[in-house]
Amino acid sequence: MHPALWISKTGLDAQQTDIAVISNNLANAATVGFKKSRAVFEDLLYQTVNQPGGQSSQNTRLPSGLMLGAGTKVVASQKIHTQGNLITTDNSMDWTIQGRGFFQVQMPDGTVAYTRNGQFTLNEEGQLVTSGAGYLVQPQVDVPPDAQSLTVSTDGQVSVQQPGQAAATIIGNITTVDFVNPSGLMPIGENLFTETGASGAATEGTPGLDGLGTIRQGALETSNVNVTEELVNLIQAQRVYEMNAKVISAVDQMLSYVNQQL
Repeated sequence: MHPALWISKTGLDAQQTDIAVISNNLANAATVGFKKSRAVFEDLLYQTVNQPGGQSSQNTRLPSGLMLGAGTKVVASQKIHTQGNLITTDNSMDWTIQGRGFFQVQMPDGTVAYTRNGQFTLNEEGQLVTSGAGYLVQPQVDVPPDAQSLTVSTDGQVSVQQPGQAAATIIGNITTVDFVNPSGLMPIGENLFTETGASGAATEGTPGLDGLGTIRQGALETSNVNVTEELVNLIQAQRVYEMNAKVISAVDQMLSYVNQQL
């Protein structure tokens, strides 16, 4: 079998994966707090026919060798944790982190997940939860039922205004966490990430201190997907896919010619 068939086959598989990654980015272009991904490619093993630097005669060496590649593969889908654009909502339950950091969310099994999506709301008990699945935001914040307004400061201090009181009442403090390698976090859907060995341990702190970003109320962070860039990447992936398919067609014609003529 002609090796170019298998080499081009790996190219088709890799570009299909790349297009899947790009399509997921485009599908989530309007998802709050979404971080885009990119496919990371790697060439496969080489068949060494002549070793570079090998002895070609008693006094000379080969200046370059002959190595035949076996194709390519996608080895990772890397998350890009750059800051998305901020949009103003004027909703007191919409928060965003301007800078590094993640909000903490308690999962039903008691573990902690992390998110950049600050679309929060209150449950029936007045606890601060995520808008989607209603997971509790950590540290837990309980809002009194008679609260007239809620305010969160840039350093995470949560306070409410209650009837008959001139001063605001502090009801909690929101802390955020950061990681040495945010790209190592595991995306699990619902705009959530979980810690892995590659991300490093979560470092909790006060927003605005030790490199953590500040909290902004009444705003949300949009997806960091650049639609124009993704469409260009899509066109490039399509053309590479077509070229690999063209190689397979050309090899098929070559083999067909040999079969007919010999």
